[in-house]
Parts: sequence; C-alpha cells; structure tokens
Amino acid sequence: MSTRDFYEARAADCARDAEATTLDNVRERCLRAQKAWLGMAQRIERSDALRATAAAEKAALAEQGLPDS
Repeated sequence: MSTRDFYEARAADCARDAEATTLDNVRERCLRAQKAWLGMAQRIERSDALRATAAAEKAALAEQGLPDS
C-alpha cells in the first residue's frame, strides 16, 4: 500500500464515520479530517507527477548528451 493509498483509505474511513454518526460536531470533525487526508493524498500525487516530469527531462537531456543541471 502506497502512502497515497493510505491517505485515501483514511479519508474513506472518515467519510463512513461522518455518515454513520448522529452528532453534528462529530460529523463536522470527520468531514474536516476527510478533507485533510484527501489534501495530503493530492500533495503526494502532485509530488509524484513533478518527480516523473523531472526524471523525464533529465533522461531527455542525457539522451542528447547534455548535462542535467
């Protein structure tokens, strides 16, 4: 399980908890936690995309025989 998968699983847990509760303050807390977990998952996804782009650019430069930096 990747870190992003872990964060998304926790967000899903929070969503289920929010739906199951009858207390407004607990529901709000669960929904805030869900939003935070999803935000962390999105940051991981953006970081992975940036890392992949940088690696592709570095590989393209190496293929052309240029320094990577």
